[in-house]
Amino acid sequence: MADWPQWRGALRNGVTSETVGWRGGKPRQLWQATIGQGFSSVAVKSGKLYTTGNVNNTDWVHCLDAATGKIAWQYKYACGAGDYPGTRATPTVHNGNVYTLSREGLALCLNATTGRVVWQQKLNCAQPQWGICGSPLIAGDRVIYNIGRNGMALEKTSGRILWQSGGDAPGYAAPVPFSAGGQDGIAIFAAKGLVAVNAATGKPLWQFPWETSYDVNAADPIFSGDKVFISSNYGKGGALLALGGGQPKIVWQTRAMKNHFNTCVLHNGFLYGNDENTLRCLEWATGRERWALKGIDKGGLILAGNQLVVMGGRGELILLAADPNKLTEQARATVLNGTCWTHPVLANGVLYVRNQEGTLIALNMRG
Repeated sequence: MADWPQWRGALRNGVTSETVGWRGGKPRQLWQATIGQGFSSVAVKSGKLYTTGNVNNTDWVHCLDAATGKIAWQYKYACGAGDYPGTRATPTVHNGNVYTLSREGLALCLNATTGRVVWQQKLNCAQPQWGICGSPLIAGDRVIYNIGRNGMALEKTSGRILWQSGGDAPGYAAPVPFSAGGQDGIAIFAAKGLVAVNAATGKPLWQFPWETSYDVNAADPIFSGDKVFISSNYGKGGALLALGGGQPKIVWQTRAMKNHFNTCVLHNGFLYGNDENTLRCLEWATGRERWALKGIDKGGLILAGNQLVVMGGRGELILLAADPNKLTEQARATVLNGTCWTHPVLANGVLYVRNQEGTLIALNMRG
């Protein structure tokens, strides 16, 4: 059993050590809650669940009992719903506080137990077309955001600005910590490319240009060894980059993995991810495709043990073996309606899935 305290889990890689016991039929629903419009995923820590949604141009930060769905506390503030309405970033829970970021750039630090405001800070930059999205990252005594040209850092206890990188519109991905190519840093998938920065100063360490239609770089970079994988949609595709010795260099590039906004997972040398409406498995070393599953829309996935838990974009939950040699479907059921573009979260035997329209459900995955 394991908590899921931030975007894409404890290690921000979409992976949990938990396994799924569900093998068929519709999994038992434990509870359902109405949370408002949006795409924010959930964070689960110490028996509490944290997420956000928008109702009538008001953002709500929810703290629910993870086992029952009952409200522990809520905090609200004015925020426009925007195009593709609702909230974006997932809360980050750390050392008794919960950190959130609105699509308009309001950064909040709330007490995780009471919902009391510890600090708030308006992060100023040009607004990207579909709103600010990147979930906050805690790095030492800093909170890092994908804001501006190459990110922004606040002091995590006070909200004081430590460094910033200009007022450019940001990319949509979340900041990712890395240790690769002989350097430690934070990767910011910005509007015009991938930038690595020093966490303490914000100084760029290296960068790689990666321009897409509408400046949509939304899926997080994935690091392994001295390489990093990046991917974007609108026909761009993905690339594996080698780090070290100056600027990154392309190892391979493909159009067979175009992550629109949900990030791949990496397991035993293979990438599993959503290429628009098709789930694909690619070799990390070569980019060669091993198998494909069509018709899942713009869904998301996580890795649980040796299983892929896939949430299709129209509410179909699919369990697959994380096996590059064979596409093996273990279970499938429609569990939700509406637009389900948010990746699922597995924490302590319970799967949490939501739709854009504002329904959040908890499913028993113990079997």
